[in-house]
Amino acid sequence: MPMQLFDTARRELAEFAPGPIVKMYVCGITPYDSTHLGHAATYLTYDLLTRRLEELGHDVRMVRNITDVDDSILPKARELGVPFLELAESEIRRFHADMEALSMRPLYAEPRATESIDEIIAMVERLLDSGHAYLTHGTAYFDVSSSPGFGKVSHYSQDQMIRLARARGGNPDDPHRREPLDFVLWQPSLADEPAWRAPFGVGRPGWHAECSAMAMREHGPTLDLHGGGTDLIFPHHECEVAQSEAVTGEPYVKHWMHSAMVAYEGEKMSKSLGNLVFISDLLQVADPRAIRLALMSHHYRSGFEWHDTDINEGNALLHRLTAAAKRPDGPDPRPFATRIRAALDDDLDAPRAIEALGELSDAILSGGTDTTAPDVARELAALLGVELSTSAD
Repeated sequence: MPMQLFDTARRELAEFAPGPIVKMYVCGITPYDSTHLGHAATYLTYDLLTRRLEELGHDVRMVRNITDVDDSILPKARELGVPFLELAESEIRRFHADMEALSMRPLYAEPRATESIDEIIAMVERLLDSGHAYLTHGTAYFDVSSSPGFGKVSHYSQDQMIRLARARGGNPDDPHRREPLDFVLWQPSLADEPAWRAPFGVGRPGWHAECSAMAMREHGPTLDLHGGGTDLIFPHHECEVAQSEAVTGEPYVKHWMHSAMVAYEGEKMSKSLGNLVFISDLLQVADPRAIRLALMSHHYRSGFEWHDTDINEGNALLHRLTAAAKRPDGPDPRPFATRIRAALDDDLDAPRAIEALGELSDAILSGGTDTTAPDVARELAALLGVELSTSAD
């Protein structure tokens, strides 16, 4: 059966059958704080997809950007009294260490917004020249009335979009906009903010413009799959597709994929509530493989609550897998392998996959005559990003 993944824009499961090269783009971090469980769950989703596609023979060119200049990092740097790039570098180092500990696959590219200014300026200039954007009081806005399909990713009503824009850092009440949903492509910088010289004014890029420029620089006009958290569906991805297709005249994304949010002990996990669970803290008390297994017990499209005791389940499964990998034999592993791969191909059903892997480990521990079973268990665990030792330690 072909792989099926839920497509956000189509609002249904759809066959995902890319060519030999898979152009994938996932929105990355704004490096002003540490990696938390929400980041890990999101990036683990696309890591798992990458691993399965690679096993199927695809060359997966995963691009995950770093937004190192925007409306979030600059106030944080100001608050801490440090240069924004210094703050970014320290958090990027920590993020990379967390991703490496969690065995994330290497990226094809990791562009940074500050290294993509020329591409951003060129894109904004083309949008202004083509009439898809306008300039007022030093700010370039995208004119959503020039994009008849605006809303095709989220399918939200205009009132919903205005409410979300207001809640997620936009300013639909700005009197300089022609329409409330017009969004910033380029804006003047404050006195203590970085600024770049462009033909349409000195300033810095808008958040949405950054991702379009970085994605198209690395992959060209069309992506096979674009991913991120559900909080990015609007405004970020809606605005991203509008400006990208206005520039190129070609479809921007073939398949939209979004992972749900993570809560903590009954509350939304957020910086404002101070209840973020940081990966660097978890790594002090848990094996990173157990963290992966605990996160994979939740489907990527099902928002879930993390409880401090959740790591116990990951530890317990890891203990069973490790013990099974050291046994000399077990049952016929082929039915388990078929179930695991079928689960991944069925909308990346990781909970079903690790359930089958756990059942294989239990069956191996119960004994058998097939000497390939432990090797297959290790192979299947590695497919899920969990490396198991063959030593007797």
